[in-house]
Amino acid sequence: MAPAPFALQPGTRVYVAGHRGLAGSAVWRALGARPGLELVGRTSSQLDLRDRAGVAAFMQEVRPDVVVLAAARVGGIKANRDYPLDFLSDNLQIQVNVMDAAVAAGVQRLLFLGSSCVYPKFAPQPIREESLLTGLLEPTNDAYAIAKIAGLLQVQAVRRQHGLPWISAMPTNLYGPEDNFDPESSHVLASLIRRYDDAVRRGDRSVTNWGSGAPRREFLHVDDLAEACLHLLEAYDDPSPVNVGTGTDLSIAELAGLVASATGYEGETRWDETYPDGTPRKLLDVSRLTASGWSARTGLAEGLVETVSWYRQQKS
Repeated sequence: MAPAPFALQPGTRVYVAGHRGLAGSAVWRALGARPGLELVGRTSSQLDLRDRAGVAAFMQEVRPDVVVLAAARVGGIKANRDYPLDFLSDNLQIQVNVMDAAVAAGVQRLLFLGSSCVYPKFAPQPIREESLLTGLLEPTNDAYAIAKIAGLLQVQAVRRQHGLPWISAMPTNLYGPEDNFDPESSHVLASLIRRYDDAVRRGDRSVTNWGSGAPRREFLHVDDLAEACLHLLEAYDDPSPVNVGTGTDLSIAELAGLVASATGYEGETRWDETYPDGTPRKLLDVSRLTASGWSARTGLAEGLVETVSWYRQQKS
């Protein structure tokens, strides 16, 4: 087999920005399984990525060969609705600071993790990468989406201006170990796990979820995302972002049923339609990623059981 165009050889120094978060921690684990790599990470208390001078000094000191930019301010519908300025400003600062510092430090390879929310609300399904910037965004998280779009464009600008083989990936909805289960800021799957687990512990006869349950979503286990990131770092070199997902979706109501099963909940599920649903459907076309030789392996039911187990261990 021919060597990968950008092989992660022993001795390669990799900085994972956001290595304690959901996506970043999974990438960190996957990189740690590769022999001989030199991993670099800083917590937010050690290095505030919104501090431009601090990030520049850190990058000059460390001088990584590869950067995985997984750091971001993230949250669900409620958090995005309540704090749009924070989502816009924090993410713009993080992205600009890290990428500018990486250019100045001569970082040859950078992978920026975007988000599937960058696509128009009514993009044709499944969503191809070419749908970017072809329509209006989902208003419940447009500030976050605009910041992520800026990150995608910055990667392309670096490629054009500096000739560096930087790349971007757009993951679908993620779940797994290190997810955020805070009821005020969590995404839909984590919030469902917490809600149904709480109901099991209390012996509740019913659970009420936001919205109608009709919207359809796609979910990818973070360990699969991490393997996709390593694959892309070694094999992908194109200015166009690449979708990362499973290629299959299900309704939120169906998802709630799987979460109920994974937690052992046997009561009634109700829906409060006074709350917004968000985008009606969001399924990524992953044919570009599949053609490059990678596809997801973890089934949703299997991944949910594992995630519920992890969540309960953290609470105990």
